[in-house]
Amino acid sequence: MAPKKKGKKGKAARLRAEALLRAQQEEEARLERERLYRELVERLEAKYEGERESELAQYNSLAQKFLSAKQWKMDYREQAKWEHYLSCDGTPDPTVPQEINTFMSLWCDEQDQDVQLVMEKGEVVLHLIEKLEFLLLETAPEDITDEKQEQYLQVILQLEDLLHQKYNDATQSLLKIASMYEDSESGNMHTVLKDKNVTFCLWANLKMKVRYKDHVFQEAGHAFELPLSLALSSVAVRVLYTRYDHVSPLWVQCQGLPRPEGPATLESAEQPQDAGQGSAEEEEEGTEEPSVPAAEKTGSKGRKKSSASLKETSNNTGDIKETQEETEKNSENLEEPSQEEEAPLQEAPGGGEEAPRVVDLEQLVPVGGVFHISVLRLPPQAQDVGDWIMVELLDVGLEEYPYSPGKAEDGTQEAVQITLRLPDNVIYFKVPVLARWDPAGQWWRTDGISKITYEAEKKSITFSMGGFSTVALLQDAHLNLPYQAWELHPTGVDEGLFTITAVFATIQIQIKDNQCMLSSVVVEEEEVLSHITGKWMSPLALRAALKRAGVNIFPAEHSPKYVPVPRKGPLAEVRAYEQMALLAAAFAFAHSKWNGEAGPEQVVFKVSEHLTAGSAKGNHWSLLMFDGEKVQHLKLTETSEAFSEEVQEESEFHSTLYHMVKESASNEAMEKVERAGCTFIDSVYQLLLATRVLAFS
Repeated sequence: MAPKKKGKKGKAARLRAEALLRAQQEEEARLERERLYRELVERLEAKYEGERESELAQYNSLAQKFLSAKQWKMDYREQAKWEHYLSCDGTPDPTVPQEINTFMSLWCDEQDQDVQLVMEKGEVVLHLIEKLEFLLLETAPEDITDEKQEQYLQVILQLEDLLHQKYNDATQSLLKIASMYEDSESGNMHTVLKDKNVTFCLWANLKMKVRYKDHVFQEAGHAFELPLSLALSSVAVRVLYTRYDHVSPLWVQCQGLPRPEGPATLESAEQPQDAGQGSAEEEEEGTEEPSVPAAEKTGSKGRKKSSASLKETSNNTGDIKETQEETEKNSENLEEPSQEEEAPLQEAPGGGEEAPRVVDLEQLVPVGGVFHISVLRLPPQAQDVGDWIMVELLDVGLEEYPYSPGKAEDGTQEAVQITLRLPDNVIYFKVPVLARWDPAGQWWRTDGISKITYEAEKKSITFSMGGFSTVALLQDAHLNLPYQAWELHPTGVDEGLFTITAVFATIQIQIKDNQCMLSSVVVEEEEVLSHITGKWMSPLALRAALKRAGVNIFPAEHSPKYVPVPRKGPLAEVRAYEQMALLAAAFAFAHSKWNGEAGPEQVVFKVSEHLTAGSAKGNHWSLLMFDGEKVQHLKLTETSEAFSEEVQEESEFHSTLYHMVKESASNEAMEKVERAGCTFIDSVYQLLLATRVLAFS
């Protein structure tokens, strides 16, 4: 038996020796592969350094198309200005102080306008405001002075305040003759007037009977129920719904709109800033401000600081840093740990149990417009005295009724119950947050609202308040982030299709020359937002329309605080957008799951030559990694088990995406790239920069 044991031990020793030998051989082979790969990389690096200067010179020649696009837009604006001058349609140029001053002064002097006339004039005013907002956000910082910026911001605020004041004046004029329109059944007066921007609902309590303490505005779907004390008072209730938001600070209304005129926009866009704050000295600088009578400035004082904030944000996002050193310095700043994520609701300064719950407007934004709900003092009504109609004239404007909630019969505090019909052209992906505006603090608050019932199918919300306030429905600005996937591919000459698969929706945007069109928005396999699909508009206008509709797929400078995605350095991200746009006429680009695995200074995405009009799903994709200065073709695929930076065989390092794809691209593809129109390239760049698909997917 002993010899058998000895034989077993010998066999085990041989196996161990063989295993050790194999391990040594494998290690030697691995080291040899690494040595060969290092040598390969060194050769590629040497060739890359040798060709870098010539490649950048070729690329800079192609990148001149961005300057051509900038010049085209400047010429387009000048042509539009000239055509407006020739049209003589009576509308002012909001950039010319004399014209806009005259427009506002004349409208201020007009008396006793009815609501319908204010709605018609209001559409003109909204168009003027939009023109100024887009002009501020489209114009490069070097093309506009600080004084001009401040002038335009003040005009926006004054137009907004004047428009709201005109609705107040029209409301007062209507209330003075409320008895002439009393309802035969209740004896009270009620009316609803609507257009595409505003829904005006007014009810006057002429008879002051308890049984008529509630009312439903049938044409609008809004309703209210008054407490007993108000039902017995001479009051009126107005529900003024505006599709626009002229209540929130300007930095909320216009935050994050893209600055297309510079490939380094994101460098400064992510710099921390105190949104909503600005110095009074800065606000009072500048050129002549358009004049508005003091009576029309109601409400502008509290919101004036928002203009300085928007001005600061606009300047920050427009600073163009051309040198590598500045970009890298900004990149280091972006990598610093962000402050602890704030809750959407914060306690206002002062603390204490009674501190109001203030909305964090960086995380929650008003969606679907604003509802101005107010209880008003009913002015003296006209009386028939023989052949005369007599009315007491009071030298006051529209007055809010001084209401303080008392105690109900059960001992609880009286409350006003409100039901609001929500707009059909807005999507709320989750139950919205209901907030009321605090004019004293200049913020949205969620306290003071109770018994909230949200009915998604009926598109209505019912709630109770101790008083009357301006309210809005707020939605998380980041609920559709991060993106699940994205793809950009050409569909024709200077045409393309940009598809983003977000958390709750899939959005398709067609691009053609200098315009974009929302092709579809699909939510739970159903197409929605038919009111804005199929309409060509500028990338900036499309972005504004989507955000108004509740589809916010446009990160802001503060979004990294709220979206759990790996940070990406601005050098790689912004230069990638610029170079992808230059190639978009003949190449498709798409999301790669390895982008999150790459380092913060690198972006990874898929690219494929695409010369047909169909989808890019069947394309043979290549994976590229880009750090802003060097691009390499990766060996791995989307189905690889782990991330690796190993270079694809027979591939080289290049300074630009242009030279990388040129390695294997057809002559036809490169000719299409050379012929691509500057406006198409600029539109693609604006959309990529606005959505930031490489940083938020």
